[in-house]
Amino acid sequence: MLPWNRVLRPLAALLLTAALAVVPATAAQAADTSGGGGWNDHSCRPSAAHPRPVVLVHGTFANSVDNWLALAPYLKNRGYCVFSLDYGRISGVPLFHGLGPVDKSAEQLKTYVDQVLAATGAAKTDIVGHSQGGMMPRYYLKFLGGAAKVNALVGIAPSNHGTTLSGLTHLLPYFPGVGDLLTTSTPALADQVAGSAFLTKLNEGGETVPGVQYTVLATKYDEVVTPYRSQFLSGSGVRNVLLQDLCPLDLSEHVAIGLLDRIAFHEVANALDPARATPTTCASVFS
Repeated sequence: MLPWNRVLRPLAALLLTAALAVVPATAAQAADTSGGGGWNDHSCRPSAAHPRPVVLVHGTFANSVDNWLALAPYLKNRGYCVFSLDYGRISGVPLFHGLGPVDKSAEQLKTYVDQVLAATGAAKTDIVGHSQGGMMPRYYLKFLGGAAKVNALVGIAPSNHGTTLSGLTHLLPYFPGVGDLLTTSTPALADQVAGSAFLTKLNEGGETVPGVQYTVLATKYDEVVTPYRSQFLSGSGVRNVLLQDLCPLDLSEHVAIGLLDRIAFHEVANALDPARATPTTCASVFS
């Protein structure tokens, strides 16, 4: 039997790296997300050029501010009404969200989208999510009536078919109790293990729903949602994009693609407004 430390240390390192990378607390406290020109401004009214508000959905271990300190202003400066929510909080765990059962988080998203549509007067919204935030909305679209209220879903490194964590999850059966601990303590992690009951339900019978446009942005250097091609969707209305096909010099991994990558941001803008899309290249970092 393999020693515990050879399995759990890499797993813990990956999870801790993802968590710490998305929580610059000082910046989060300084961010203006209550209006006054920032995002989450409920007085914002969508323009004719951008008639749908954009809802940003953070990833596991992240929150509604830290995950979007770069992308939210990027979209706001391009004329979008931008909103973000916290979901999946576990009692007693501050700052880190996206840990509760994914189906329950989708119910929170449903409520939030209704609030955004009511505030802005829009008929539909667009959703952009990172990691779990790119996968979880699919449950809302498929099982909670979200397809009638969402025009497009853009997933940035989404866990659409779960993750093997570079093969580490294959070792869970060798350690009785670890899987149960994940399920009871951090249900979202258990739900995102490749082959989980949740993902089986989500993907059976078709991975997309009619009427919604899907875009998946992936990086071949992703070390969290592995293998990276498991992020791609099949079905109608899908565009799967590998960033290195657009810019071979892009070295972003799982965290950077959602937090910092201007090439990914340019593709998000293209997905939200395909009629005005422009080619994404390495020069898009300057756009």
